[in-house]
Amino acid sequence: MNETATLELDLSGLTCPMPLLKTKQALNRLQSGAIVKVVATDPASERDFQVFAEQSGNQLLSSEKRDERFIYLLMKK
Repeated sequence: MNETATLELDLSGLTCPMPLLKTKQALNRLQSGAIVKVVATDPASERDFQVFAEQSGNQLLSSEKRDERFIYLLMKK
Protein backbone atom coordinates (compact mmCIF):
# COMPACT_ATOMS: atom_id res chain seq x y z
CA MET A 1 0.00 0.00 0.00
CA ASN A 2 1.89 3.00 -1.27
CA GLU A 3 -0.96 5.51 -1.26
CA THR A 4 -1.13 8.01 1.58
CA ALA A 5 -4.51 8.12 3.28
CA THR A 6 -6.31 11.43 3.68
CA LEU A 7 -8.30 9.91 6.54
CA GLU A 8 -7.94 6.75 8.62
CA LEU A 9 -10.91 5.02 10.23
CA ASP A 10 -10.46 2.30 12.85
CA LEU A 11 -13.81 0.54 12.82
CA SER A 12 -12.64 -2.53 14.72
CA GLY A 13 -15.35 -4.22 16.73
CA LEU A 14 -18.22 -2.87 14.62
CA THR A 15 -20.41 -5.33 12.75
CA CYS A 16 -22.30 -5.06 9.50
CA PRO A 17 -23.53 -2.60 8.35
CA MET A 18 -21.69 -0.09 10.56
CA PRO A 19 -18.18 -0.25 9.00
CA LEU A 20 -19.60 0.49 5.57
CA LEU A 21 -22.03 3.13 6.84
CA LYS A 22 -19.30 5.02 8.71
CA THR A 23 -17.03 4.81 5.67
CA LYS A 24 -19.78 6.19 3.40
CA GLN A 25 -20.33 9.08 5.82
CA ALA A 26 -16.61 9.87 5.85
CA LEU A 27 -16.34 9.73 2.05
CA ASN A 28 -19.27 12.14 1.74
CA ARG A 29 -17.28 14.77 3.66
CA LEU A 30 -14.17 14.43 1.48
CA GLN A 31 -13.22 15.81 -1.91
CA SER A 32 -12.80 13.73 -5.05
CA GLY A 33 -9.47 11.90 -5.06
CA ALA A 34 -9.28 11.62 -1.27
CA ILE A 35 -8.12 8.26 0.08
CA VAL A 36 -9.64 6.63 3.15
CA LYS A 37 -7.90 3.82 5.01
CA VAL A 38 -10.35 1.59 6.88
CA VAL A 39 -9.49 -1.03 9.47
CA ALA A 40 -12.33 -3.42 10.28
CA THR A 41 -12.71 -6.74 12.06
CA ASP A 42 -16.04 -7.87 10.58
CA PRO A 43 -15.45 -10.66 8.01
CA ALA A 44 -18.56 -9.53 6.10
CA SER A 45 -16.76 -6.27 5.34
CA GLU A 46 -14.72 -8.00 2.60
CA ARG A 47 -17.77 -8.49 0.43
CA ASP A 48 -19.42 -5.24 1.53
CA PHE A 49 -16.50 -3.01 0.53
CA GLN A 50 -16.02 -4.73 -2.82
CA VAL A 51 -19.71 -4.39 -3.74
CA PHE A 52 -19.82 -0.81 -2.43
CA ALA A 53 -16.89 0.20 -4.64
CA GLU A 54 -18.47 -1.40 -7.71
CA GLN A 55 -21.85 0.22 -7.13
CA SER A 56 -20.72 3.66 -5.97
CA GLY A 57 -17.93 4.28 -8.46
CA ASN A 58 -15.42 4.81 -5.66
CA GLN A 59 -12.22 2.85 -6.22
CA LEU A 60 -11.12 0.07 -3.90
CA LEU A 61 -7.35 0.52 -4.19
CA SER A 62 -6.47 -2.39 -1.94
CA SER A 63 -7.94 -4.95 0.39
CA GLU A 64 -5.89 -7.14 2.67
CA LYS A 65 -6.28 -9.26 5.75
CA ARG A 66 -3.70 -9.05 8.53
CA ASP A 67 -4.35 -11.39 11.41
CA GLU A 68 -8.00 -10.73 12.31
CA ARG A 69 -8.13 -7.26 10.73
CA PHE A 70 -9.26 -6.24 7.28
CA ILE A 71 -7.56 -3.19 5.81
CA TYR A 72 -9.03 -1.26 2.90
CA LEU A 73 -7.91 1.75 0.91
CA LEU A 74 -10.67 3.53 -0.96
CA MET A 75 -10.40 6.52 -3.26
CA LYS A 76 -13.40 8.81 -3.56
CA LYS A 77 -14.57 9.30 -7.13
